[in-house]
Formats: sequence, structure tokens, C-alpha cells
Amino acid sequence: RSHRSQKLHFSFLGETWNPLKLRYQLRNVRERLAKNLVEKGVLTTEKQNFLLFDMTTHPLVNPEAKQRIIKKVQDALLSRWVNDTQRFDKRILALVLLAHASDVLDNALTSLSDDEYELAMKRVRELLDLDPDVEAQKPGANEVLWASIAAFVK
Repeated sequence: RSHRSQKLHFSFLGETWNPLKLRYQLRNVRERLAKNLVEKGVLTTEKQNFLLFDMTTHPLVNPEAKQRIIKKVQDALLSRWVNDTQRFDKRILALVLLAHASDVLDNALTSLSDDEYELAMKRVRELLDLDPDVEAQKPGANEVLWASIAAFVK
């Protein structure tokens, strides 16, 4: 939408977020996600000493969960590709674009053949070339998804 400020209330989070300030409001999301993944048995929590600092890390304990997600991403970009963001699974679309913005998408595509990798990256570029403002205005679009993408991908 235009540059007017919109606040969105997420009852499942109990928070009100302004999509224009999303980058600043997501500071604790990494820890919240890690906590949820620890509770589900995908990650564990460890303290590691890095030089002078102790840091909390979250090593992977369930590689099968990671492989399932990688397979979903690969399938979405290859065998299950839909050339219409309205028909794209919203969670996978968000995952692909945010993984790209975080520079970890290549890790999910390393097992592909050269031709498959090129095709997957071509399709990622097509998604990146979309205008989030235009996509958010389409009927039935998920405005929060496109606001998040606009905040992180631009």
C-alpha cells in the first residue's frame, strides 16, 4: 500500500506491529524461533565460549527436519513451481525469499545438479523482481507477507 502507516494486530502474538518498522520489531524473533524449535526437538541449546564472550548457540539435533524443509524449498522452485504468487504456498514463498535475504538459500540448493540450480535461481530472481507493493494489492494477497518481504528483500 502507499506510504501511510499501518499497524497490524496479531492476536496469536498479542502484539501490534507496524510493517514499516518491521526490521526493528523483529530483533527478538531469532530467539523466539530458536526456543520453539528447541521445544519441538529440532534444535538444542548450548553455551559456547567465543574468546571473551559466552554465547548461546542452537545446534541442530534433528537433521531430518532440516532435510524436509530443504526438499520443500527445492520442490517449490522446481517440480512444484507455480508462476503465480497467489497460488504459491505462502509459508514456502516467505521461506524462500527470507532465506535469500539471509544468504542461506544457496545452502539449500547445493545438492541440485547444475541445470536444476540454474533453474531454481532463475525462479528466485523472478520472485525477487516482483514489486511487493503491487503483490500486496492483489485480491486475496497476504499484506503482512509482502510487507515482510519488502522490509527484508529490498
